[in-house]
Amino acid sequence: MALIVVALVVILLRAWSTDEYAITPGNATNVAPLVTVKGLATDSTSDRIMLVDVYLQPLSELQFLWMHFQSHVQFVNADQLLDPGIPSRQLTSQGFLQMSDSQEYAEVAALRALDWTIPSTPTGAIITAVVSNTPAATAGLHVGDEITALNGTPVVSSCSLLGSLVHVPTNTTVRVTVRRGTFSAAGVLRRGALVSMKVKVAASPNANAKTGCAQFPTAGPSYIGVVPEDGMSYSLPGTISVNTANIGGPSAGVAMTLTIIDKLSRGSLTGHHVIAATGTIDPEGNVGDVGGVAEKTIAVERAGVQYFFVPQVEVATARSVANSSLHIIGVTTLSQVLAELRKLGGAAPVALTAPH
Repeated sequence: MALIVVALVVILLRAWSTDEYAITPGNATNVAPLVTVKGLATDSTSDRIMLVDVYLQPLSELQFLWMHFQSHVQFVNADQLLDPGIPSRQLTSQGFLQMSDSQEYAEVAALRALDWTIPSTPTGAIITAVVSNTPAATAGLHVGDEITALNGTPVVSSCSLLGSLVHVPTNTTVRVTVRRGTFSAAGVLRRGALVSMKVKVAASPNANAKTGCAQFPTAGPSYIGVVPEDGMSYSLPGTISVNTANIGGPSAGVAMTLTIIDKLSRGSLTGHHVIAATGTIDPEGNVGDVGGVAEKTIAVERAGVQYFFVPQVEVATARSVANSSLHIIGVTTLSQVLAELRKLGGAAPVALTAPH
């Protein structure tokens, strides 16, 4: 009888799936050992600058009930994590793509903060999501692929892709040139060769949707069912890599940027304080908001860190769970983070390799 009950519980745990996810505190990880630099001079000592992650767990109905008895858990619905029509199986690859973007932006922002001039070249429209039951899904396009041409006409951005589709009649088959993107088991994005694919254009379910593109302010009548972002190639003076195996999402951007600056410059960027940081970064050094800040604050406290940099809009959330020994510092830009670090006794960053 006991075996039957156990088997039944296992079946129920598997069968009663929900659209709910649990966010729980993860780890605070020192970024410096994860960073490798080639072709640029580096400091022999590194500050301890911590990235903070959270655990995201899909829940069965029984797990959902059990989690309500746990502390420091945030519940989110699938609709809060995914755009309409995007299947949950894309969450992992989306997270890995966001981390790949974040690493690249961190490198660019760090080098620019050290007075390097970093040229950029548009490369295409990178797919961040594929809507279910659309031409793109049928053709086999997936997250991480980069569209570089449509019917032989170059595509250099997300708006460029939209412009290429505006005048294509629905039910027309187009030839899409794609640079394949695949993710390793650890989440590393690898670019493959260019391939040509046939995609049958469908009628857009929301032709009047706002696009943010100056030339094409609305989506138009035809679409293939992808959510694109601008692809960009940056010319860097050296080779910088960050080993963030099995960590997805963009929220480590600020921590990675600070660590790269610290490695490439003289002195202690943090005034020898151990700090933690969360927040997205873009190539211009703007800091953006992230999810799970309350749970990240708990992880930072558990690591014994005293200073936690968070996006300004999420200061109240962090302070609502922080103890009195943890100082929450809100920021909106990289330059503001560096200024706050100088107040803590940190050195103004000066590149070890003369920038040009």
